[in-house]
Amino acid sequence: MNLYPAIDIMDGKAVRLVKGDFQARKVYDEDPLEAARKWVNEGARYLHVVDLDGARAGRPVNLRHVRRIAADLGRPVQLGGGLRTLEAIAEALEAGAERVILGTAAFTGQLLEQALQAHGPERVMVSVDVREGRVSIEGWTKAAEEEIAEVFANLVARGVTRMLYTNVDRDGMLEGQSDDDVAWAARGVGPAAQLIYSGGIGSLEDLTGLMNLNEPSLTGVIVGKALYEGRFTVAAARAALGEDI
Repeated sequence: MNLYPAIDIMDGKAVRLVKGDFQARKVYDEDPLEAARKWVNEGARYLHVVDLDGARAGRPVNLRHVRRIAADLGRPVQLGGGLRTLEAIAEALEAGAERVILGTAAFTGQLLEQALQAHGPERVMVSVDVREGRVSIEGWTKAAEEEIAEVFANLVARGVTRMLYTNVDRDGMLEGQSDDDVAWAARGVGPAAQLIYSGGIGSLEDLTGLMNLNEPSLTGVIVGKALYEGRFTVAAARAALGEDI
């Protein structure tokens, strides 16, 4: 299973939110590039970047930071936040993102199909963000109408092979994941797709718990606050996940 250290960008800074609340943020580095550099220096092979300003604005806002991170550090970057048009997706990939993450835009209109056709399923991921048992869209401010199980099934049917599942209620809380919840999500994705989990990771035991689920579709985990707070190192996390050191 792969580790994806998180760099969430707001107002040009690396921050972390609590339960997706834009008002409950903590700044960890004045420069997102330096935050990313720290994880790479500790051994990170992948990076997860979120343009929080873009998520609220509905368009990319922080691509200059993405360009710097991708160019300077030479690690695959997956990027989400405000990617709601084909033009925005193309700009994100041109900025150096290896993979784009669609949230709100994947659930309305034909953008998902257009993006999959234009860039292929390996470069287009869909984020399924769940708050209070409902799929959350528009920067975690609105609930979608579909049930979670329907969302997973429909995305697979539409050709999605990469999904990100975030438990927003646990995000930033450092209280661990619900293993039953993650296993249910992994089985919802099924053998046709790969799932990355995010939300609440606070200890190496949490990472070991994910590994022990032995769910083939669960291929990665995003960790943010626990790394910033020094709960464990990138190297220790990679070892707990069985990622090649």
